[in-house]
Amino acid sequence: MTQILRQPLNDSPLARWSVLGIVSITMMCAYFITDVMAPLQPMLEEQFGWDGAEYGLFSGSYGWFNVFLFMLIFGGIILDRRGTRFTGVLSCLLMILGCAVKYYAVSPFFALEGTMFGIKTQVLMACLGFAIFGMGAETAGVTVTKVTARWFSKKEIALAMGLQVSTARIGTTLAFSTTVQTAVHFDELSAPLLLGLLLLCIGLLAFAVFCVMDRKLDQSVKENNVDTPERQEESFRLKDMVQIVRNRGFWLIAILCLLFYSGVFPFLKYATSLMINKYGVSEELAGTIPSLLPVGAILLTPVFGWVYDRVGKGAGMMLAGSFLLVIVHTLFALPLLNVWWFATVIMLLLGIAFSLVPSAMWPSVPKIIPQNQLGTAYATIFWVQNIGLSGVPMLIGWVLKNFCQTGIAEKPYDYTLPMIIFACFGVLAVCVAWLLGKEDRKKGYGLEKPNIRKI
Repeated sequence: MTQILRQPLNDSPLARWSVLGIVSITMMCAYFITDVMAPLQPMLEEQFGWDGAEYGLFSGSYGWFNVFLFMLIFGGIILDRRGTRFTGVLSCLLMILGCAVKYYAVSPFFALEGTMFGIKTQVLMACLGFAIFGMGAETAGVTVTKVTARWFSKKEIALAMGLQVSTARIGTTLAFSTTVQTAVHFDELSAPLLLGLLLLCIGLLAFAVFCVMDRKLDQSVKENNVDTPERQEESFRLKDMVQIVRNRGFWLIAILCLLFYSGVFPFLKYATSLMINKYGVSEELAGTIPSLLPVGAILLTPVFGWVYDRVGKGAGMMLAGSFLLVIVHTLFALPLLNVWWFATVIMLLLGIAFSLVPSAMWPSVPKIIPQNQLGTAYATIFWVQNIGLSGVPMLIGWVLKNFCQTGIAEKPYDYTLPMIIFACFGVLAVCVAWLLGKEDRKKGYGLEKPNIRKI
């Protein structure tokens, strides 16, 4: 019995998989709010008179504070200094606050009319709420990623990260498949946001349970005469940031993250409108086809993570996923088979790409960056990613407004040019993934090697 008590708590499969399930619930609730407004784009245009540029501004506001105020960088430093428990709770509170502001902006209670800086006051209020939420959601993502890295170090880390991402993607699936129906059922566009606000409160409670288990991990590590995770985190110094930014492999992963996710998440913001304008899907069902993307990721990301843990080939998986992204957006751009079933097939292919890259990319970071610098490293990668999450939706919205209007009421936009832009991000991602594989062979990071070490 004494021998069991001296073992670190994360040596117990039940304990570490329970922690993974708990923090994954928090991220699932966050992902629901991240995408809950995407299926409502046509309704926002009809009920509030938003145009393509205003919707693009709103979608891009997610990363305003993260990018321009460097809040993600500060969040990563706080994470390495104060630990996962403090940072995670703070992130949850920010998400709740941001969601509440966004709900108020599109609710019947909002009464501020007029414009500011030439933009509708309602749009600016919604942007403010989304920016606050994005600050909390991205920091929460960094925190949960580091939680997984700590609890699954030298164990099933890629499988664990794959399952965490898959659970989070359930939130995206629910957002696309239920949002319009919820708004129609309650005859209120803000109803899905109120539901999301309740889910975020549940996510905060789930993270509180994790905090209790994480304290027990610290106690069990102390009993085993090993430095606690908190001590390891406090060993971070600002000078370590210099080591991170001088690491070529780190920057290749960060840029790959920027390019790949710029071709996926901003696309999802417009996917419902794409289904209506190009494939003739009804407004009530248009969100169903994009919801298949996270469904594919839910099923395949853990599978690819399992492969990476036991077989390796992480760099090859990132290259294959990036190449598949090019194929998908090229097919969306071509004027052929404008029918719903073809769009469904393409979306499933994108789901495969969306599984390949994340399942290999996130577990590869600990092979390049030391444990005490992981929080800041992940935060910096998320910051770079947020440049795309903020800028690309605004770019696509501007392109739609100025170059893609058809003048047809039923199908107001031509999405050929936006899809070409998304395909270009894929081409650049292929180039960076190839350079990352080359750097791995040169520096010996072990990206092609299994994560589980055989004794």
